Amino acid sequence: MGRSFANLHIKSENLEKTVEALRAISAEHPEVLGNPSIAVMYISQSNENWISVLNEFLVWGTVKKVGKTLSQLIEEPVMTAGYINEEIFELSIFKNGTIQAERIFCAEWTRDEYGLKEERLQDDYLRETVDIITEDFDDFIGITSPWQAVDKLSELVKITIWSDSEWIPHDENLRNQFVTYEFDLKNT
Repeated sequence: MGRSFANLHIKSENLEKTVEALRAISAEHPEVLGNPSIAVMYISQSNENWISVLNEFLVWGTVKKVGKTLSQLIEEPVMTAGYINEEIFELSIFKNGTIQAERIFCAEWTRDEYGLKEERLQDDYLRETVDIITEDFDDFIGITSPWQAVDKLSELVKITIWSDSEWIPHDENLRNQFVTYEFDLKNT
C-alpha cells in the first residue's frame, strides 16, 4: 500500500470569504465532513490565486463530496485532489455544485481494474481554471503516472498538492504553511 492524500483548493484571493464558506459547510453540512463536533481545517493562502484546505475527513472518495458542497456555498471554482496508493490521482473542478471538469491520472490497467471513468471531461474549463498555457497543459494531461501528474500540477499552478492533514505533525514545511482553524459545531 502506497502513499495517499486528499485536499481541496479554492480559486480565490479572499481568505476571509473562504474561511466563512468553510465555517458554513461545517455548520450547515457537517455530514460531508463526517459529522464532527469540532471541524478542524488547515488553511493556507497558497498563492495570490489559490487557497488550500486540509481536513482529516478528506480522503479519496470523500473529497469530491466536500468540494461539490463547498462549491454551492462559494462563487469561486473548487478543485479537489485525491491520490490513492500511488496508483490514482483524481483531479476535479466544481462550480455551483456541479462538476465542471475531471481528469484521472493512472495506468490503463488501473483504470480498468477500478472501473474509473471521468465524470465530465472539459479540458478547456480545466485549463482555464488552473490557468495553464496550452502547450504546458497538453503535456500535463498526457501524463499517466499519478505522482508525475501531481508534481507537474504543483509546478504549473504553484500550490502544494502533496499535502494531507495527517502529515502536518511530521512536516515542518506544512506546519509553517497552514493555519489551524477550529469550527465548534456545538455552538452554531
